[in-house]
Amino acid sequence: MSLFWIPILLLIGTLVPKATEKLGRNVCTAMTMLAPAASLAIIASFAPAIFAGDVITDYIEWIPAIGLTLSMRLNGLALLFAFLILGIGLLVIFYARYYLSAKEPVGRFYGFLILFMTAMLSIVLANNLLQFWMAWEITSISSFLLIGFWSHKSASRKGARMALTVTGAGGLALLAGFLLIGDIVGTYDIGVIVDSANTIRDHNLYPVVLVLVLIGAFTKSAQFPFHFWLPHAMAAPTPVSAYLHSATMVKAGIFLLALLYPVLAGTELWFLLVSLAGLMTFLLGAYVAMFKHDLKGVLAYSTISHLGLITLLLGLNTELAAVAALFHIMNHAVFKASLFMAAGIIDHETGTRDMRELSGLWRFMPYTATLTMVSALSMAGIPLFNGFLSKEMFFAETLEQAVFGSLSWMVPLLATVGGVLSVAYSLRFIKDVFFKGEPEALPKTPKEPPVFMMLPIALLAVLCILVGVFPGFMAGDLLAISASTLFPASSLPYYSLSIWHGLNIPLLMSVIAIVGGAVLYINRHPLYRFQFQFNDPDAKQIFEQAMQKLVKYAQRMHNSLDNESLQRYIGLLFLLVIVMTAPPLIMLKSAAGSSPLQSVNGIEITLAVILCIGAIATAILHKQRMTALIAISVVGLVVSITFARFSAPDLALTQLAVEIVTVILLMLALFFLPQKTSADSAPKRVVRDLSIAAVIGGIVATINYAIITRPFETISDFFVENSKTGGGGTNVVNVILVDFRGFDTMGEITVLGIAALGIFKLLTRIPLAMPSADDKGIPWTKDIHPPILVMISQSLLPLALLVSAYIFVRGHNMPGGGFIAGLVTSVALIQQYIAHGVKWVTPRIPVNYQSVIAWGVLLAVLTGVGSWAFGKPFLTSWFDYFDIPFIGKTELASALVFDLGVYLTVVGATLLILANLGKLTTEHRPTMEEN
Repeated sequence: MSLFWIPILLLIGTLVPKATEKLGRNVCTAMTMLAPAASLAIIASFAPAIFAGDVITDYIEWIPAIGLTLSMRLNGLALLFAFLILGIGLLVIFYARYYLSAKEPVGRFYGFLILFMTAMLSIVLANNLLQFWMAWEITSISSFLLIGFWSHKSASRKGARMALTVTGAGGLALLAGFLLIGDIVGTYDIGVIVDSANTIRDHNLYPVVLVLVLIGAFTKSAQFPFHFWLPHAMAAPTPVSAYLHSATMVKAGIFLLALLYPVLAGTELWFLLVSLAGLMTFLLGAYVAMFKHDLKGVLAYSTISHLGLITLLLGLNTELAAVAALFHIMNHAVFKASLFMAAGIIDHETGTRDMRELSGLWRFMPYTATLTMVSALSMAGIPLFNGFLSKEMFFAETLEQAVFGSLSWMVPLLATVGGVLSVAYSLRFIKDVFFKGEPEALPKTPKEPPVFMMLPIALLAVLCILVGVFPGFMAGDLLAISASTLFPASSLPYYSLSIWHGLNIPLLMSVIAIVGGAVLYINRHPLYRFQFQFNDPDAKQIFEQAMQKLVKYAQRMHNSLDNESLQRYIGLLFLLVIVMTAPPLIMLKSAAGSSPLQSVNGIEITLAVILCIGAIATAILHKQRMTALIAISVVGLVVSITFARFSAPDLALTQLAVEIVTVILLMLALFFLPQKTSADSAPKRVVRDLSIAAVIGGIVATINYAIITRPFETISDFFVENSKTGGGGTNVVNVILVDFRGFDTMGEITVLGIAALGIFKLLTRIPLAMPSADDKGIPWTKDIHPPILVMISQSLLPLALLVSAYIFVRGHNMPGGGFIAGLVTSVALIQQYIAHGVKWVTPRIPVNYQSVIAWGVLLAVLTGVGSWAFGKPFLTSWFDYFDIPFIGKTELASALVFDLGVYLTVVGATLLILANLGKLTTEHRPTMEEN
């Protein structure tokens, strides 16, 4: 089975919650869990091959010319993270069923959660850096939706904005780093990049690449100094916190560090930057966690601390540090997800998360307390729990490193200090919540939650114990196969997962951490008095103030440039063009090339004169709107003739059709302009504008002259030679549009459709006054549908549609195609609106133009996707010849279907704009219910 089924199943799964929401919460939850469960089953089916040392890869060619290939790879590292993402994700979905209230939109919540799960799995399975980055950004967007799920709360909105801003900025830095890696290696394939590690490390851009990648990783995994966003993401519902901060969101940065460890590690710069950031984050998070009163606040800063610990391990230049990092990733995901869910239960059953109000809950919630204590002791690193094993490995590796030279002795010392703080805040979590007197003035009387709500916590707590007691059996093989991917050029170094390694210094450090943590907790009050002397900075408030200052600065800049004068905007733009381009063009002799100019004849000179007269007349007669519109249309007509003169019949036909549509559009728009135009510009302004226009005209003329007098290489020969053999058509222009550059065309029609929908939205219920007379006060004629125009338009409609069909069908081999045919059809149909009116046309053409646009774009996309079924790259065309009865030998090409999508999009977009703009001139104005 293909790896691509995993994101496909999950993407389908994002639609399931909303579709099943009305069937009840139990049904919705069960149906939501199907896609992750199926994906987990697929991953598990590949596990035996991965444990045997294989690497599963799947490729789909998308845009190979720029190295963009949809590629997936499942190796040991990806297998580890996939198990965490899907396994904990399923438990979180199940837990959320009981956490969310009956009033919560559970379908929307599950949809966002599955979307985030899809993005995370796409990250760990990606085998292409550009594909990796796209999934990386989707995690930022989907986490924004999850953190801001309770949008009615200011803290949720601000926390979501902060997370999106910080991680989004880091994503831009990461993209720059990836592009540099692709440029250095010549590919974005991660497998090839890993094999080219020496090439990257030896390149002079390696420091730049490293810093950019680390910024991306540090912002996502909340490393100092980018750690401040994570605690404020706690405004999200607790299931979100349990998922994002244990196995997914923050672990994406760690996964990136592990993924590129074979590529970027091994240098002093890597070890210095990564270990220093990890050490500072480890200590800062542990210290601040000591003083937080909110349960989720304690867990948030402890997450920061443990992420720093993992990062520090990846920055230590020892054989087993990376292995210890992966082991702690596994352990941290298990006990931290359990603790967050426990915090959610306590909040759910008591109505508060404030540790100053919570105490003595053991009497009321003994089962919850027991499970929570198991996970908290694991977090503290107490023996016989999984956290102890990876933390002891951490202590051992700090003794082996020499990252900071003569100051390297500080690393194990500070690691022990961090261990002391970890034990202290874990004990505080246990003692202050479950013991220490009786609860006072709680919003709700505490009680045990539903049994099934505790089930995910119980499973994770059992794992903490099983891994702590039987580490080799429970986690040995998975750790070994995942760690081996970090050492592709050598064998995995020896390590032991035994509980007892004898009396040694790492064990002594663990004992000091446990005893010191207990002593620190018992004597915490002097430390509290010292810390509470300082103001606790509110990162959320600081961030919001910075954003407000940025917005105000942008508004000042905008107001200084924006005076709502289109003339000023164009003038500033042209002045910038003059400043940038005029100086190099002053030397006119150097602008002339060696190629001779073409000769001109009298007809060409006459057309050029007409074009100039039309342009000048448009400017002079701008107050006489219809006259000016006719004059400017003359310019378009001459341009279309020019296209025909230089053997571009497709462009000539397109220009003619566009000109007609543009004239209709301008006529409708001019109808709503004020009848009285403003006074003429002052003489000084006229002189200024003429001067700018003259200089711009001279610049454009000089550039054109420089181009046409110089020989140039063209790629047209390639298209001419391959148009028939490669695209099956002799009309090179159309073959380029639907085959060679089909992806560009698909993007253009998508933009066209979006623009049309945007214009329709603006036109909906727009409050425009309809003038009843012209500028001279003469009322408009009551005969708004002249019989001659009605008869002519009805007669021309079938002929125009026939011509449109003819142009469309022949477009692959002769001038024509979907775009031109779509414009001809649009003109023919809009003429019916002009001649007969909206009331007459609407029942006779009951077409939803929005649906036409959607079908057009969808048809174009499906044509491209269809090539994948035959193992070809996206939008690969196919053609062959067939004997058709009564017609004879005829060529059929798949590009014709793509062109049909172009045709439908052009028709839908043009009529959606013109028909609804025309409705503004009648009582049949467009509304939200109409097309």
